[in-house]
Amino acid sequence: EVRLVESGGGAVQAGGSLRLSCTASGSTLDGVGWYRQAPGAECEFVASIRIAGGIEYADSVKGRFTISLDNARNTVYLQMNSLKPEDTAVYYCSTDRLFMGVSCPPSFGDWGQGTQVTVSS
Repeated sequence: EVRLVESGGGAVQAGGSLRLSCTASGSTLDGVGWYRQAPGAECEFVASIRIAGGIEYADSVKGRFTISLDNARNTVYLQMNSLKPEDTAVYYCSTDRLFMGVSCPPSFGDWGQGTQVTVSS
């Protein structure tokens, strides 16, 4: 069973940066998806990466967020630059790179506990 732990969230002003980490234990990562959910909004795909190759970004974060994978640390990072108030949400990582549910995390699959990102204007 894979256990995922996110970290790195916090409160920043618009234009600032944060780096989120998703560290896995119990299994070697072969890919991770980052998702976020703001209050009153649906779960939103943010970015995904596969060890075999392939990176995807949501249009809303392209050019501002960068996802990367550190195989040695079994950790996926999400570098978030030029943050905007609309990026405020709880961010989750998951081994599911194709989740399309309304609410995250779901009751199935491998998901972290989430980390809060708050961007003030």
